[in-house]
Amino acid sequence: MNLLSQKCVPCEGGMPPMTEEEANKYLSETLGWKLADDKKSISRNFEFKDFKGSMEFVNKVADIANAEGHHPDISIFYNKVKLELSTHAVGGLSENDFILAAKINQLNPQVLNPKP
Repeated sequence: MNLLSQKCVPCEGGMPPMTEEEANKYLSETLGWKLADDKKSISRNFEFKDFKGSMEFVNKVADIANAEGHHPDISIFYNKVKLELSTHAVGGLSENDFILAAKINQLNPQVLNPKP
């Protein structure tokens, strides 16, 4: 399952969200992302030198998200950014969440300083 070669597909619901077991398999391709306690989302925290670095990163994430048609929840705290992914139409996780997470992980590593 090469997530980087896949594209997010529109999701209208009508399918169940991923199980915890399925999500854990996908997490192996999305290093740094954590499964929420309720198993309905994944998230990752990033830290930057300053606010400008945070915003540059968020703008790159926005470009990827728009290209994929799948959008994260984004929280910005000066030099820290938290991204959270879930598929609202299914009430939990879908493959789209992991595709987007993998693509976000491919952003310039010199810009990112991932924090657990």
